[in-house]
Formats: sequence, structure tokens, C-alpha cells
Amino acid sequence: MASDDEEEYGYFYDDDDAEEDAAAGLEQAPAPPPGRSADYWAITQESLPAAQKQDLSTVMNLLNVKQHQARALLIHHRWRIDGIYDRLDKGRERMLRDAGIVLQENNMAAVGSTTPWRIVHCNVCFEDISMGVVLTMDCGHCFCNDCWTQHFYAAVESGKKQIRCMEVKCPAFCDEEHVRRLLGQKYPEMAKRFNRFLLESYLEDNDSVKWCPSTPNCGRAIRVGAGERYCEVECPCGLSFCFNCMAHAHSPCPCTIWDKWNAKRSDGESIKWILANTKSCPKCFKPIEKNGGCNLVRCKCGQCMCWLCGGGTGLEHTWTSIAGHSCNRYKEESRGKTADTSREQMQRYKHYYDRFKIHGDSCNVEKQKLGPTLKERVRLLESDLKRPLSIRDGDWLIRAHRRLLVSRQVLSRSYVFAYYMFGSDLQMQPRVRAGLGVARNLFEDQQEQLEQHAERLSELLAGADVVVMPEAEIVQAKQKAVTFVKTVERLCGEMYKCIQEELVTLLMEPVTIAPYRPDGPDKAEELMA
Repeated sequence: MASDDEEEYGYFYDDDDAEEDAAAGLEQAPAPPPGRSADYWAITQESLPAAQKQDLSTVMNLLNVKQHQARALLIHHRWRIDGIYDRLDKGRERMLRDAGIVLQENNMAAVGSTTPWRIVHCNVCFEDISMGVVLTMDCGHCFCNDCWTQHFYAAVESGKKQIRCMEVKCPAFCDEEHVRRLLGQKYPEMAKRFNRFLLESYLEDNDSVKWCPSTPNCGRAIRVGAGERYCEVECPCGLSFCFNCMAHAHSPCPCTIWDKWNAKRSDGESIKWILANTKSCPKCFKPIEKNGGCNLVRCKCGQCMCWLCGGGTGLEHTWTSIAGHSCNRYKEESRGKTADTSREQMQRYKHYYDRFKIHGDSCNVEKQKLGPTLKERVRLLESDLKRPLSIRDGDWLIRAHRRLLVSRQVLSRSYVFAYYMFGSDLQMQPRVRAGLGVARNLFEDQQEQLEQHAERLSELLAGADVVVMPEAEIVQAKQKAVTFVKTVERLCGEMYKCIQEELVTLLMEPVTIAPYRPDGPDKAEELMA
């Protein structure tokens, strides 16, 4: 989940405040985040025509073509204008031809249709028709209006948004204005349906636009920059999601690993119950549940074991003892090859899951409880006119809180990544796995440092009651917060870099993660209708 914007809190930070901070030695210089390559837009049903018109106008002006030709070209390239620019280098005519576009001025048959003939022959109904009720497309093929209308009706009824010419083997697409006009005269509802198809093509055939996966659906589609497949964005409805896999935002964890984790989490409660209520058979290693009062239990494989220590025993026993077995003294033993691998795997999962959940829960508490508390403290501080202007600025608390939430999310998801990366589920070359230790040590060191600084930042913010603190303590707290924020940003950035450049490249099928954003996923702006 992304944190709230500074604007939502109603605070601002102007140049005068910055100058005063610099004079006090508090000038902030956080590490610059990766550059944002494109704006993200939220498209509603009302703003969908405007969004479509932007791209259509760009292509129409670039290539000097009609609107339906620009649309055919964009659909052919899945609405990627950068793809059109790339193909343009290979020749305009070839690019248009490949998209099924025929320009009228280059077609001699079309010129003939403008001569003052009065009667033409329709090759569909085989009637001689007056030129007044004949329609000629860009490709030069002409048929009577009735045949065109029935052709359009059948195409739209079958769900087509691009309708080709009726001439056999003609690749040209029909002008959408002609389709609207003829259908509107005889089948107005089908004309509306065709218009809806054209609008929806911007969403269905566009690699840069996807519906927000919120539940219930908010009715918005999100548009990202061309080629920004691996990115995370926050819809105006508040949901942050991965644009690639449409799951909740999960960086620095790759999509494939996050998908595996979600599937495994469904078994999480079962694993916890097994760990708490069963012990493993020392022979077959399957979990055994004790359902009686006697401490000798017998597995289905026939092996008897002592419930107290889990060691293998014989069958002979009494209520007070097991023949030839004593386990009241602690013995340091190496499990060696007889280790209960299945239970160890469950213990390993619990280790990572617990830390994943702890940081996730901390993030929720710090957002729902600490956030409003800090907001109220800042409001009261800024309204205290007895304090100097530089002291009354509490925006540093809001910025630090936002960085804290992002660091919690990064930490939580980093344990998901570590569970799979340093386990045996992912495929990598044996020689690569043997050398994984160095990268693992680097990653876990960064993870540990980030945890420590996130906890210290959380403690600082929770105790920063700036309403009653003396001015000297506020200055000191602000200095510490600025230092922690810069350190947390640096550690998060280094962890992302380590994952992308040092770890996922070791996999047999390398993957990509969304870039690190100190403020969380970029917020999509509402596109005006």
C-alpha cells in the first residue's frame, strides 16, 4: 500500500523554510530516486474518448492519415506510438500496407469512382445501382449501401471493431465514419455498439493500459508510459498494484516469486498447525498427531517413538516408562542425514513468514495509528505562533513517516524473496548455486541494517511529541529523522540493486523487478474528459 501524499495532509514546504533550515544546518539532501520516465494516468468511462483522441491525433498529424487509418495503425501496434516511430524508419508505405491501410490518392480505382457515372454494378447483390446509393472505400472498391449495411451489421454483431472491405482478399479496413452513418440510418443500436467497440479497443488492445484490479471495481483504467511493463502504480481509488502481474504492489519481490508465495500462503495455517500439534516419525519423517495420553506413539509405517523427545523406541512400554529408553537428560546430538527435512522446510517457511507478517503488521499499525497522531501533532505545532517559523514546520515528520511505511513494505516483501531465492524452489546452475553465498551475505546484511534503521526511525517518530518538546529537542529530533530517512532510502535502493543486479541474474530464467520509489508507487492522475 502506498502512503498518503503530502498534499493530503495539507502541509507545504516553501523556499523560505528551506533557507531557514539551511541556516540551522538542517538542509535535507535525500538520495535522488530513479527518474520517473512517464506520467501515469487514470482513465474513466468519461475520459476514455479524450485519452483515445490524444493518440489518434498524434498519429494523424505524424503520417497525414484519416482517423480510421490512424486507429487501424495503432491497433496493429497495440497502441504503442513508439512502435510506430520504429517502423516508420523502414518506410511509411510499407508500414501502412502491413496494417491494412490503403491511401485513396495512390489507388487509381478510387479515382474512377469520382467520374460522373450514373449507374454502377454491385458485385454482391448483382444489381445495377445509382451512384447516389453506392459507397466507395479508400481501396477503390464500391458496393451498394444496402450490401455495405448488411456487411457492417454482421461484422459488428460478431464483435468486430475493425471491418474489412467486402472485396475478396482486399486487406483494407472500412472507414469508421461510413460504418457509423450507414448503421445509424437503419440499425442505430448497432451503431452505438460499434462506437463502444472502438472505445474499448483502447483498453483491450493497448499494452500500456489495464483496468484497475480493485474489488469492487472502481471503473478506472491505468495508462503507463510505453514499455513500462515492470512498474507499480497507485490508482486514485487508493489501490497500489503491479502493472505486470496485476497483483498488489510487491517490489522488490519479482512477479513469479510473489505468485508462488501467494499460492503457498494458502497453506500457511495448515503448516502452523502441523508444527504446533505434530512431531515427525524418526523413520519415514511424516507428521504424527498424538491422540492419547501415553507418551509412546506408533506411526503408520510401524515405527514406535517417544512423544517427549521424538526418538525411535521399541513397542514394549508401561504407563510410566518405555523399555530401553530414557530421555530425561539433555543430549547434544547431530541430526545428520536423518534430519527431518520436511519439518525443517516447514520451520524455514515459518521463519520467513513470521518476519513477512511482522513487518506487514507494523506497517499497518504505523499507518493507521501513528499516521493520524503525527498529523495532529504537526497541525498543533504549526498553529503555535509563539514558536519560530523554522520550528513550526513539521513537514519533516510527514516525510519521515512516509519513508518509514515504504521501508516496512520493502522489508516485508524482502523476506518473501529471500525464502525462494535462498531455497531450492528456483532453478539455477549448480555452479552458480555454489557461489550464491557471497550475494546472500550482502543481501542479508542490507536487510539487517534496514531493519535496524526502520525500527529506530519508528521509535523516533512515535516519541516525537513536538507539541510539548522544547525547541532544542525538536531541532535534534529533526536532525536525527533526516539522517535516518537518508539512510533508509540508501539501504532500500541498495537492496533493490542487489536483487536486480546480483541475485535474479543467477536464475536460469532471469526476471525483472519494479524500480525503487522512496515515496512508494507513483500515483496516477485523473485524466480530464
